[in-house]
Amino acid sequence: MSDDWGRYRSDLGDEDERDDADVGRDDPGGWPEDKPDTGRSESGWADDERESPGGWPDPAPTWPEPEYRETPREWQPSDDSGYDEYGYRRRDELFADEEVLDRYPPRHSRDPLARLFPGLPRGVRVTLDWILTIAGAILIVLALKMWVVNPYRIPSSSMEPTLNCAKGRASPGCLGNSSDRVLACRICLDFGPPSRGDIVVFNTPSEAALKCGEGGTFVKRVIGLPGETVHEDSKGFIKIKKPGSPEFVKLKEPYLPKQNRLQDSQHFGQTWTVPPDSYFMMGDNRSQSCDSRTWGSVPRDKLIGTVFFVYWPPDRISFK
Repeated sequence: MSDDWGRYRSDLGDEDERDDADVGRDDPGGWPEDKPDTGRSESGWADDERESPGGWPDPAPTWPEPEYRETPREWQPSDDSGYDEYGYRRRDELFADEEVLDRYPPRHSRDPLARLFPGLPRGVRVTLDWILTIAGAILIVLALKMWVVNPYRIPSSSMEPTLNCAKGRASPGCLGNSSDRVLACRICLDFGPPSRGDIVVFNTPSEAALKCGEGGTFVKRVIGLPGETVHEDSKGFIKIKKPGSPEFVKLKEPYLPKQNRLQDSQHFGQTWTVPPDSYFMMGDNRSQSCDSRTWGSVPRDKLIGTVFFVYWPPDRISFK
């Protein structure tokens, strides 16, 4: 039995050896079919060193560069935009030292001086701008004073208590802590004559300086209109007779306190006729007012404007 096992074992071993020995014998070169890759072709040269017809190795194959799609025409940047043909920033533009604002198209300046004089330095333009602004403001104020509205200060007590003057002034009878500042409408007289009862600023006739010791600009109330007859009775009431009327009509004066009317007795019983195109002026504080009863009526061309507003002091702000 041992002999049979050994014989069988030897047969197995021989079969394995035969199989290993037969590997590659059928190939002509003695190599198996799956030969290792040596990088050379059957002719003995590598694929990238094949001989050319002249006997020199062929150069290595070159791969074609990828074809990039062109940027559409509507997206093509201009030559001076700082971008290449593919839409990327050029390196020289990306790291440029100039200011960012210089890369954008210039805008039109809103400064009129910069448009008129583009070569002027900025400091000179700013200085000129301030000078022109201040000069323009002064011209506007002067134009307003000349043709529209003019401010005035009340210096005397002739219009108390309607318009106050400051206590302690040379003029007696002042009731205010400070003088009233008023606005007179100059342009209003261009649209029509003043009405009875209006407070008017005017230039006094020459007789005012002779009989009252002062002249210049006065502020009084319109009492008599052109062509009328003005009469002051024995109790200080004012009566008006219009042209063509046979009788006098007593003037209602709610702005006049009783004591102010009675204190002025020197003009009781007097009568005055107002010339054409002139106005009869009187103060509300009759005893302290040097007015048309003394130096006559005021011509139309002497009128400056009608007082319509008190703007100072704050506690006296009101329309008149």
